[in-house]
Amino acid sequence: MMISRLRLSFAAATAAAGAVLLVAHTAEWAGWLIPCALCLVERWPYRIALAVGVAGLLLPRMWLRPFMVLFIAVMLAGTAAGVVHVGVEWKYWPSPLPECRGPDLHGLSLAQRLAAMPERPSKPCDEPAYLFEAIPVSMAEMNLLASLANALFVAGSLWFRRRDPA
Repeated sequence: MMISRLRLSFAAATAAAGAVLLVAHTAEWAGWLIPCALCLVERWPYRIALAVGVAGLLLPRMWLRPFMVLFIAVMLAGTAAGVVHVGVEWKYWPSPLPECRGPDLHGLSLAQRLAAMPERPSKPCDEPAYLFEAIPVSMAEMNLLASLANALFVAGSLWFRRRDPA
């Protein structure tokens, strides 16, 4: 059975979404990076894109193109989340998430302050996290670029393979 170029490019984009998610989780689990609240939000489009991609590849040929369009929309949502996070890192605007700000401990006793502390340390959303210190691109910037590139790759595949059978 011959796999069409369109299906193959969609499989590559789905694998790329999974790889980005794998890198983020590995960096967290290995202890290299502590994710902030916005970082955790930015993972959701990749999870959804992975599910959409797998479903689109498993369904019959007539569903491939609609699932590719849905995949593009999800990746563009991931790009928007990346823009928000990069804007917070560059101090263009404050984070929209309350978790990114420190708790208000004013007027609390020491015992109440200790009880209000999270189980895991959190990281402020406006502090960039770098996977590699030698490369001056933050994880949020990499996420923005990866999600945009993935959306453009799938859109380009659809555009250039308009007449290609799925």
